[in-house]
Amino acid sequence: MSTPLYITMHPADNVAIVANDGGLPAGTVFPDGLTLVDKVPQAHKVALVDIPEGGAVRRYNATIGYANKPLPRGSWVHERLLTMPEARALEGLPIATVKPEPPPPLEGYTFEGYRNPDGSVGTRNILAITQTVQCVAGVTDFAVQRIKAELLPRYPNVDDVVALEHTYGCGVAIDAPDAIVPIRTLRNISLNPNFGGEVMVVSLGCEKLQPERLLPPGSIPIVDERNVADVGDTAEAKLDVVCLQDDAHVGFMSMVQSIMRQAEEHLERLNARRRETVPASELVVGVQCGGSDAFSGVTANPAVGYCTDLLVRAGATVMFSEVTEVRDGIDQLTSRASTPEVAEAMVREMAWYDAYLDKGRVDRSANTTPGNKKGGLSNIVEKAMGSIVKSGSAPITGVISPGEKLKQKGLIYAATPASDFICGTLQLAAGMNLHVFTTGRGTPYGLAEVPVIKVATRDDLARRWHDLMDVNAGTIATGEKTIAEVGWEMFQLMLDVASGRKKTWAEQWKLHNALVLFNPAPVT
Repeated sequence: MSTPLYITMHPADNVAIVANDGGLPAGTVFPDGLTLVDKVPQAHKVALVDIPEGGAVRRYNATIGYANKPLPRGSWVHERLLTMPEARALEGLPIATVKPEPPPPLEGYTFEGYRNPDGSVGTRNILAITQTVQCVAGVTDFAVQRIKAELLPRYPNVDDVVALEHTYGCGVAIDAPDAIVPIRTLRNISLNPNFGGEVMVVSLGCEKLQPERLLPPGSIPIVDERNVADVGDTAEAKLDVVCLQDDAHVGFMSMVQSIMRQAEEHLERLNARRRETVPASELVVGVQCGGSDAFSGVTANPAVGYCTDLLVRAGATVMFSEVTEVRDGIDQLTSRASTPEVAEAMVREMAWYDAYLDKGRVDRSANTTPGNKKGGLSNIVEKAMGSIVKSGSAPITGVISPGEKLKQKGLIYAATPASDFICGTLQLAAGMNLHVFTTGRGTPYGLAEVPVIKVATRDDLARRWHDLMDVNAGTIATGEKTIAEVGWEMFQLMLDVASGRKKTWAEQWKLHNALVLFNPAPVT
């Protein structure tokens, strides 16, 4: 049997997590003499000292709960034995108090990307077909399969054709104040850097979200003079729309052929593009965790945080998100804000989401899943402490609301729900060209629109899911590698994936999740 091991995060902690695969039985004696009173599963907490009833249980040097009964030294500490603390008030927070010495710039790192007309850079060269409404999804999907089979082989420089399917567009309160969230999300996804400025839309015709409302004049970049509706200073890109209800369409195949005909024009322009050497500062990386366990905040997320700092030093942009998964560490974030205005924007997003949850008569505790708890996370407070570390240590330089597009570089807080699919969709809308996703329980999550690098928190997951996980951060827990070494490994992998030199496992298997728009407005 391997040596019994536990991991603490701070000297002030009074619990630790069991590191051994399969957990440890009652009676196990650790090298320091700690003896288990109970059987403790892997990643679950063990009391390092006697904790009285009502006593604070501390991990990450934070109170993650209060004991419901006396917890003797060596006992298993799990969610049923804890009362969760109240959320930190959004008043009286430290505002832009952390002023670290700027680290030296990280220079000389590049990747091979696709430069776009608006100056952004893609890591892939994809034709994306936008849809105004779910009604057209079946027709568009049929056409996309035909395009992939019959047209795409003739355009070897185009990586893929994807339909931006969603469940929005009609049967909704389109003029409600919060309807702007899904509308701008879909608009900005259509303009993602990986799509080369080529915008093609399939519409039904009678939907509430009309093409001109989704992509109003001036929102589409001019890619080619053939795509221009005017000349001179008033020139605007034409909106390329296939409307299924047009009288010209007689029969289903007429619709499909119209989509294919228009797609071929875009494929020709995309196929003419070539990768060019660009600085690492052109990376726009979204970081996210899902299927989290207690190792997430010990291995994978700290390594991502280290990599985040490297990216920011290289001039790149990194987005971290998930409101409920940072809400309990809001004081850590406001203190790292580069300015009081950035801190105030974070507080504003937290307050908006608190009110949103309150409307549904739930609070942030609704976040933690059965899998999270099975993986050793007792509640959202503990989960949040391990989630925040993905953001590294750099100053937070900007905040964007759901569905908004990035307008600056650096470390950005992109306010999103914690749902994996919604968070990924909103980060796509913000303009990410590369995605990093950590998991402890395991998930085959992927996106068709952008490469997703998957990071395992544990050796056992990396071993069992060897052809789904791209990076094994479990080596940090076993002592084989340091956080810094895995962070650098991720940084180099990002440059290779962004350049097309390597494909992620999700890309190789063509695994991808549906786009899920965040719609806080009423459905009619």
